[in-house]
Amino acid sequence: MTEPESTSRCDSPLLQAFVDNRLILVKIAARITGCRSRAEDVVQDAFFRLQSAPKITSSFKAQLSYLFQIVRNLAIDHYRKQVLEKKYSGTEEEGLNVVIHGASPETSHINFSTLENIANALGELPSRTRYAFEMYRLHGVPQKDIAKELGVSPTLVNFMIRDALVHCRKVSDKRSDTACRR
Repeated sequence: MTEPESTSRCDSPLLQAFVDNRLILVKIAARITGCRSRAEDVVQDAFFRLQSAPKITSSFKAQLSYLFQIVRNLAIDHYRKQVLEKKYSGTEEEGLNVVIHGASPETSHINFSTLENIANALGELPSRTRYAFEMYRLHGVPQKDIAKELGVSPTLVNFMIRDALVHCRKVSDKRSDTACRR
């Protein structure tokens, strides 16, 4: 697959040399990175760097050497970064088997106990308040939609959610205080 030649002219002879020799630059970068799409990224990086570079008015051969060196250095940097990332990354299965520090049976029990306390506290609330709280906090339904569904004002829904949250905190704090005293 060949790319069409660029018909537009660049304002800098160096950028024009870059555009004219882009395919060669991609091939150079691909040899280092081992991947054509990564090589395209490297060449694009080089182009952006060249746009902010000072104007170079040296011979055409010197400009090409300069371009090749820039692309080569960027490709090597990219390759080193890629190797480092591979060194510290793993498969999804490895991630699933990572031990979570602080996930002791005691911590798990405390977390499940807290969730039970909150569930019991929600059970003590009026059904409409509990419904508004669960829809907003657990399902992410906007308060205005809950208000329409319940046939009340959005302000009232806001107060119901706040009251439910305050009640859950009170019950949770009360139960945790009694557990600490034991």
